[in-house]
Amino acid sequence: MPKLIRLYITQIIIGFAISAAFVVMLLAFDIANLRGLVTGSSSGYLAAFLLFMFNGIVFSGVQFGIAIMRMAEPENGGKGGRRTPITPAELLPIPVHKDRS
Repeated sequence: MPKLIRLYITQIIIGFAISAAFVVMLLAFDIANLRGLVTGSSSGYLAAFLLFMFNGIVFSGVQFGIAIMRMAEPENGGKGGRRTPITPAELLPIPVHKDRS
């Protein structure tokens, strides 16, 4: 199996695991009375499944995007900026004149 396909499948599994944890926490903490809506309706379990699936798609996409972006090498060799500190001697007061119109 190519490395990119293996990476993609791994990130999908991680994204859906995060989605499962997210939906379980939503229902456990009863956010916006979701637990009552899910258990009180005959189609509530379908709503919970769809919440899991759609969040899984979003979290998988974000997870894969983060994994791909972390693979990039720094453009400038990773040296960063100059990091020269601004000393108080360089700070000069600027006179402000009040406009009298």
